[in-house]
Amino acid sequence: MNTPGINVKEGMLKNGLLKPVIKIDVVSDVVCPWCYIGKRRLEKAMAAASDKFSFEVAYHPFELNPGTPQSGVNQREHLAEKFGGEERYESLTGHTSSVAAQEGLEMNFQKQAILPNTRKAHALIFAAQSEGKQLPVTEALFKAYFTDGIDLSKDENLLNVATKAGLDTAVAETAISSTALFDSIAVQEREMQNLGIQGVPFYIFNSEYGVSGAQAPETFLKVFDELKKATPQDGEACDIDGHC
Repeated sequence: MNTPGINVKEGMLKNGLLKPVIKIDVVSDVVCPWCYIGKRRLEKAMAAASDKFSFEVAYHPFELNPGTPQSGVNQREHLAEKFGGEERYESLTGHTSSVAAQEGLEMNFQKQAILPNTRKAHALIFAAQSEGKQLPVTEALFKAYFTDGIDLSKDENLLNVATKAGLDTAVAETAISSTALFDSIAVQEREMQNLGIQGVPFYIFNSEYGVSGAQAPETFLKVFDELKKATPQDGEACDIDGHC
């Protein structure tokens, strides 16, 4: 996390003024449907506010089902038991799919045979950050699971999804086999929990302002405006050429 406050990058000019950069840390899991919906809503808000702000977005791990075996479990059976039966499962997944469709997302719960352990997926997302590929890899993993029904418990599928999204093959292979990286993921998750985060999606703006849940784009826009109000205003000054 960076020091609280809006970060302004040199050289980002608009009409002669620096455009503030809002840093957004997103805590999520790739098998969380509301994380995917929230991702799209946040992107809509950022697009709507792109004339006023620039954004730096980073994804952080949160495993909803950390005890899931590496081979995964039957997705339907697991969720039906969790939700309280088949009828409740159908109702909730139907509602979620309907909401997702309104955001332009296709969710095919009927294709999701396996609910995976997501630690390797999080390792790929973490490794992709240093390669400048975190956002496309994250999007690809969400789409693979929710839209295409790809079994993310299998290493070959994880590698295929990540490399097609632009992650270097060697980097991806190292990520899904690195015990040290898995341990780092666990540490990061504990840090998120120590911040009081118990569910996802969760959004942290400029390391100081937290928002829980897949909020509407309008809510995110209000947050952006609140952060702008907190930005110190420029006073009278002289520039590098001595103009005052």
